[in-house]
Amino acid sequence: MIDAVIFDIGNVLIEWQPERYYDRVIGQERRKALFSEVDLHGMNDIIDRGGPFRDTIYETAERYPAWREEVRDWHDHWIELAAPVIDHSLSLLRALRAKGTPVFALTNFGIDSFAYAETQYPFLAEFDRRYISGHMGVIKPDPEIYRMVEADCGIAPDRLLFADDRHDNIDAATARGWHGHLFTNAQGWADRLVAEGLLTPEEARA
Repeated sequence: MIDAVIFDIGNVLIEWQPERYYDRVIGQERRKALFSEVDLHGMNDIIDRGGPFRDTIYETAERYPAWREEVRDWHDHWIELAAPVIDHSLSLLRALRAKGTPVFALTNFGIDSFAYAETQYPFLAEFDRRYISGHMGVIKPDPEIYRMVEADCGIAPDRLLFADDRHDNIDAATARGWHGHLFTNAQGWADRLVAEGLLTPEEARA
C-alpha cells in the first residue's frame, strides 16, 4: 500500500533542458564547446546544495571570460531553461490530491531559483510537503536526503512511491525500500499510478 506519492520536479513536472536553450540561442556546435569547457551542471549542483544562485553563476562566468555572457544566461534566462510545464504530470498531481493522497516534492533545486520558480509556476505551492535540496544542504542521490524525507514525514519507506527521471536517484531511493518509478513520460507515470490503485484510468487521463 502506498501512503504518499513523491514527485521530482525537473523533467517530471517542468522540463529541464538547458542544452535545448543554448542550442536555440548559440547553436549546437557552440553549445557543445561551452559545455565541454565549462562544467555548468557541476555549477548548478553547487546551487542545488544551497549555494547563492546569482553569485555562483556570475563567479563562474568571470572564470571563463570567453563564455561570460553565455554562462550568465544560466541565471539571467533561467526560466527559459526550466520550461515548459508537463501538463499531464500536473494533472496527475492534482488528481492524487483530490483523492486525498498526500503528494510531496523531492527535488534538486536551489533556494533562490526555487523561490523564483514559485513566482512563475504557482502550482509549486500545491504539494503537501516540499523537500528542496537547497534548503536541506544535500542533493540526490545522496542517501542522506532520502533519510531526511523519511524522518520528516514519518512514513515507512515501503509506503512511499517516488517518480524521478534519473536512474541514480531512483536506485538510491529503492535501496532504502522506497517504490520507484523511472519517469520517461507522463503517460507511463499515469499507468503506474493506475496500476498501484491510486487513480482510476479516467482520473489519470491527460
